[in-house]
Formats: sequence, structure tokens, C-alpha cells
Amino acid sequence: MSATTDSSQAELTESVARIAATYDVPGVSVGVWADGRESFAVHGVTSLDNPLPVDKDTLFQLGSATKTFTATALMRLVADGRVELDAPVRRYVPELVLPDEKAAAEITVLHLLNHTSGLDWNVVVDTGDGDDALAGFVAAMAGLRSIGEPGARASYSQAAYNLLGRVLENVTGLTYEQAVSSLLLEPLGLTNTFFGTADVMTRRFAVGHNTDEDGALAVAREWRLTRGDNPGGGLAASAADVLAWARFQLGDGRTESGERLLPTGQLHRMRERTVALRGSNLGDGFGICWFLREAGGVRTIEHGGSTNGQFVEVVLVPERGFAVVAMANSGTGGIPFNRAAVRWALEHYLGVVDEDPEPLPYDEARAREFVGAYDNDAMTLTVAGDVVELTLAAAIKPEIREAADAEMPADHPPAAMGLLPAADEFIVTAGGLEGQRGFFSRDASGAVVGIDLGGRLFGRVAAAAE
Repeated sequence: MSATTDSSQAELTESVARIAATYDVPGVSVGVWADGRESFAVHGVTSLDNPLPVDKDTLFQLGSATKTFTATALMRLVADGRVELDAPVRRYVPELVLPDEKAAAEITVLHLLNHTSGLDWNVVVDTGDGDDALAGFVAAMAGLRSIGEPGARASYSQAAYNLLGRVLENVTGLTYEQAVSSLLLEPLGLTNTFFGTADVMTRRFAVGHNTDEDGALAVAREWRLTRGDNPGGGLAASAADVLAWARFQLGDGRTESGERLLPTGQLHRMRERTVALRGSNLGDGFGICWFLREAGGVRTIEHGGSTNGQFVEVVLVPERGFAVVAMANSGTGGIPFNRAAVRWALEHYLGVVDEDPEPLPYDEARAREFVGAYDNDAMTLTVAGDVVELTLAAAIKPEIREAADAEMPADHPPAAMGLLPAADEFIVTAGGLEGQRGFFSRDASGAVVGIDLGGRLFGRVAAAAE
């Protein structure tokens, strides 16, 4: 190892430790692929209750970054002629029933892959740990509302990816987990990537942490999602495995041993824009699954993930052959840690400076138009304003918490937000959602009827009382 490489590794290690301390994250793991070399930096512990040092092989939950595996597995079936992107999903899941029969007949595989299906975020239901979990989830979609016509707009949907998992099952004749393992994990040699708790518990793994009633970090007691949510968020993996996954995505569709998993064109098609996104820190468009974004003059493909007190971020810069993976086990500090670690890596290795836009000075009269409550099927956003600032709070609906059999992620208390120069766009400037961007939607009359945050639409349910 050269002196320059030694110096770069030391700077990565020091910076990761400093950022973790800044945001009070118990344990973090960061991997970087730059100039044809891997570098890793870890800090802290897997659990405050039962602490073990985090290393590059420590398993963290990937949450929604699992969707990149689901989408790539589907693309393998597309390449083999077993699935068509423009085919109605009912060709592969004939049992699908939705409240909107027209939507159920018209939603295509591509609509699911690029979040333009018009399906709401998710069905919060536990369909058990059996091999029929996804079949049960799809049956529960009979109660899932639509937020728009198929193909009309992008709105991030966990349910859409769980439905894609059922496509994989019906086409391959395997369970979703077996299909992903045979199509991707095994040929790529990702031996530290798992769906099952029984596999994870025999390795070193991180647990999530949320703030308790006293404001102190405490272990999140519900470790995993339900099996029916596996296609949209069920994997656990190490930073080393996720970085290897990123390297495959940067490549030409072949494994390191030379086995071709995907034609180069099919793999690279996943990073071509299929639909635009507006006012989102996650990106300015969707490819096939991947968020597409410009950061400091380079194009990135990205995907994050969150579970109960854990967060992951995966960012690739194909034109520079670069990737960074950041993992954190704190529900309050995880998002800002990952964002800061990724930004440090982009600047240090590529000279790319990724900055948030500056909000406008606070205008109480303008802000009043947006004050109110907004919701989707599982969460409520509350926008409040006074003479000083506009704030945003995010909470899981009480009825969802009450119906849950286990602990759920913590709510985000009110935090400052600022309006941006672009019409009706905003940025959260403090708290656990710091840096998150979105926008307010209007109807034909100009009335505010919704808010987009995290790529998801929340419909307005109440305006501020006069």
C-alpha cells in the first residue's frame, strides 16, 4: 500500500469517526470504491445494550436498498424473455385485485419498477413467515387505494415492489428469497447478504436505536420487517457485500469470474431516466428503481433504505467508476450521518461538492397557505407555522401503531423547514429529516392538495383553522 493510499485511508477513518460522533450514532460502516480500490471505515458498536465493535462484515439492514436487488432480478427475467416490461402485471400475477379495477388491469411491470403505478405507499399487514407471505400480501392489496392513474406521475411505493416479488415467485416457481439468491446472490458471491433472521443471528449484526421518552438512545426491539415486505426492504448485508453489489452495477453485467448475468445494455438501462421527479433530494428522476441525480456537476445513481432505527445509503457515479456505501444504526442520527459521510467521500475522492439549496427568508403570509395535515395510508405529516418559522413533523398514524404487534420506528418531532425559490418547493433544515426536500401539490384551482416528501405523495386532509 502506497503512502498516498495510507493517508487516504487514515482520512476516511478519521472523518467517519468524527461524523458519527457529531450525530451521536452508536455504530457505522462505510465503504468506498475509488480508483479501482476498496476502502472501509467503521466506528462504534453494534448495540448499546450488547456492544460489539462494528467491522466491515457487520450486517446492517438495507431497508429499501433491497429494491435494487428486486429490480435487477426482474431485469434478468426480462433479458431471458420471461417477463416483458410493458406487459400488464396481471399477466404474471393474475390473482391481483385492487379497489380500482381499471388500475389493476392497466398497471405494467415497468410502472411498478419506476414507481408510476399510482399505488399508495404500502399495506401495513403481517402475513406471516410462511412461503405464502407474499401471496397473502397481494391478497391484502385489495384494500390499497390509488393516488393517481397508472403512468401519470411518480410516487414511491413499497407495495409496488412487494408485488414485484410476487412476479418473481410466479415466473420462477421459487419463493422470492430463493429467486433472488439463485439469480443474484449466489453468482455474485454475496455470502454475507441474507433475508432470514436465522441466517443473520449467527453473524455479527447491528441493531437499530431510537430515542426513548427521556430523549436517550435505546435499542429498537423490533429488528426486522415482515416477510411480506422482503422485496421492498428485507435484506441485511455487510458494507463489503453492498460495495461488491455497487461494483457489479458499475460494470458490464458480468461477475468477477466472467459469468454474464445481464447484457450490458439491460444493466445500464436501469440508470436511464424513465420518469422525472420534482423537488426531491433523492433525485430528479427514476431510472428502473434507481434514483437519478446531479451532484456537483456529476450524475449519480442512488438508493437509500430505512428500517426501525437503521439507515443505509448507496451512491454510484458511473462516469467516474466510483461508489460509496454508508450504514448507520440510529433512527435520529442515521440520515444526517449517511448524508455527511457520502458528501465527504464525494468531495475527498472526486472533488465533487454536493450542497443543499438555500431557503428563502421566512414569509409568514406565504407560509400560512401550506399549514395543515397531510397523510398517506400509514403516516401523517403536519406543517405548522408561526411568526418565526415553518415546521414539519412526521408521525406514524396512531391506529397503525396500536394495531402493530411490535415496536415501530420513532416519529419525527417538529423541525424547521424553509421554502425554496422554485415554486412551492421546500427543504427541512433541522432534525432527523434535515436536508430532505419536497414540494406542495396544487389542483387546477391552485389550492394546495398534497405534499411530496421522500418521493411519496401525502394528500391534504386538513388545513389550518382560521
